[in-house]
Amino acid sequence: MNRFLGLAAQAFPLWVVAAGALALASPDSLAWFATTRWLGQSLIVWGLAIIMLGMGLTLSVDDFRGAFRMPRAALLGLAAQYTVMPLSGWAVATVLDLPTPFAVGLILTACCPGGTASNIVTYLARAHVALSVLMTLLSTLAAVVMTPLLTGALAGHLVPVDRAGLFLDTVKVVIIPVVLGVALNHRLPRLVRWVSPGAPLAAALTVALICGSIVAVNAPVIRAQFASIALAVALLHILGFALGYGAARLFRYDRIIARTVSIEVGMQNSGLAVVLARSNFADPLTAVPGAVSSVFHSVIGSMLAAWWRARAARESSNNH
Repeated sequence: MNRFLGLAAQAFPLWVVAAGALALASPDSLAWFATTRWLGQSLIVWGLAIIMLGMGLTLSVDDFRGAFRMPRAALLGLAAQYTVMPLSGWAVATVLDLPTPFAVGLILTACCPGGTASNIVTYLARAHVALSVLMTLLSTLAAVVMTPLLTGALAGHLVPVDRAGLFLDTVKVVIIPVVLGVALNHRLPRLVRWVSPGAPLAAALTVALICGSIVAVNAPVIRAQFASIALAVALLHILGFALGYGAARLFRYDRIIARTVSIEVGMQNSGLAVVLARSNFADPLTAVPGAVSSVFHSVIGSMLAAWWRARAARESSNNH
């Protein structure tokens, strides 16, 4: 059963692509997830909180200590996450002269931390999974400050950016669930061991629901402007993967570390971008780049993982 759950979770790009296709073909089938509220919050907010809680359940106090055992590589990933991606988002939005809501949404997505999907793709690529988890953890914790700060700096000239609102929402849907997950892992390890096998699949399906529902409620606009949105999002993530890899090689890290940094930088927490966009910007179209981003970074990351996995297998056979 655990093997089945693991394989289903690794197929997360298929879930996201399927949700996006369904949302465009039949918007009513997924729009309900974006429009329904429970206890005063959208189901999207609750969904992201569940994802981040699942991330926290996979972490222990020892994982935090682990960051100090690989400080240079982890800090390189953190620095690249909050330089390469935000600047790439701003550059792409500027060069393509995107409409304001799409430009702001793209920059916001670029200023978000690495996503938990990067850990799965790192595993598939036979890269350094422990380092990937640490970099995701560090960028997630840093997002409380960096995401509002960078979004305001790079998109503040386009629309008013509520930095305080972004800060509070990031604390609410990221930090609190992650800390709660770590606490549960420490205090109730048996319970965590029981639910952990299904957590990655639950996260993958929830991401698919979140992003599919945003595509659904904006389906007419996405159909009309799909080419420009797709080009912008694809360029953002291609730059992230390429420059993340290049930065690691520039600092003389081996290919395994470089692949890990590349994946971590190229894959964003698009679900967080969607939640922050819906909560802090008046134009609902601001959430669209985040939703489309989830599809593109999943597909590009999975293609890279397959290529690197094949190369790792060839290198291993050549060494023998």
